[in-house]
Amino acid sequence: MDILTPEQRHKCMSHIRSSDTKPEVFFRKALWKWGIRYRKNVKKLFGTPDIAIKKYKIVIFIDGDFWHGHDWKKRHFSSQEELLSSYSIFWQKKIKRNIERDKEVNKYYHKHKWTILRFWTSVTEKKLNECIIKTIKKINQIKKLEILS
Repeated sequence: MDILTPEQRHKCMSHIRSSDTKPEVFFRKALWKWGIRYRKNVKKLFGTPDIAIKKYKIVIFIDGDFWHGHDWKKRHFSSQEELLSSYSIFWQKKIKRNIERDKEVNKYYHKHKWTILRFWTSVTEKKLNECIIKTIKKINQIKKLEILS
């Protein structure tokens, strides 16, 4: 049950950013510090990745836990019935569609031989260095492949 009125909920939800969120900004600053140059929110690329490193054909998405369904089926609920009753039909449909869209984006980039990295905002907030290291390792793998070929 929501404790806010529909007007209050609308106001709160309308202030949530879709780009340049704090986790994205911290992630980008860390990449820049390591000398990794990128483009942000490239609309010409499919799915508008949060970060694109075109030189190495890498796209990075920093996915919001709620919006992209992190642990969707077990998120604070003991059963699927509890989950369905706690979220309105609107949010259920929206989150399920976001999950499907993420799968479509992944499929597209795999088909076009791009590397796709996805990080949950909760993970980037707690373990930013690990996420950056994973990204740098991926770049180094691609560099090695370029040298070998």
